[in-house]
Amino acid sequence: MNDKAVHANPSKNRTPRHRAREFALQGLYQWLLNNEPAKTVVNNIRGAHGFDKADGDFFAALLYGAIEQSVELREGFAPLVDRGIGELSPIEHAVLLLGAFELKNHPEIPYRVVINEAVELTKSFGGIDGHKYVNGVLDKLAPKLRADEVAADKKR
Repeated sequence: MNDKAVHANPSKNRTPRHRAREFALQGLYQWLLNNEPAKTVVNNIRGAHGFDKADGDFFAALLYGAIEQSVELREGFAPLVDRGIGELSPIEHAVLLLGAFELKNHPEIPYRVVINEAVELTKSFGGIDGHKYVNGVLDKLAPKLRADEVAADKKR
């Protein structure tokens, strides 16, 4: 079976960074469900088919960072969700952790790119309308974490 047959959305051009986000999402999903140590999750994911095509350093930064900052990240987006964090699907929860982590810690990545990547991940791996939910939450979170960038973007 080739790589395209394995992926949920094979028609998309998947850069090494996008692949890193896909694997980080899988790792966060595993962490959320099994509550395994981050190092165990990272080692499991690094052995996955196709990992060699991902940006391994970016993957590790995303996964370790989102896990280490998970409490703070949840506190940031909890007021923006319409239900308790425990009621989110594991995919939505993991994507929101990734998106919030990138918005907070990677200002070199435009906020619109962060949101778009989160939406694409949710379209590929989440429920039918999960991407709309993730988009709405991250769209409200972006001005809180990147006020200057969002304000400048709205002036254009």
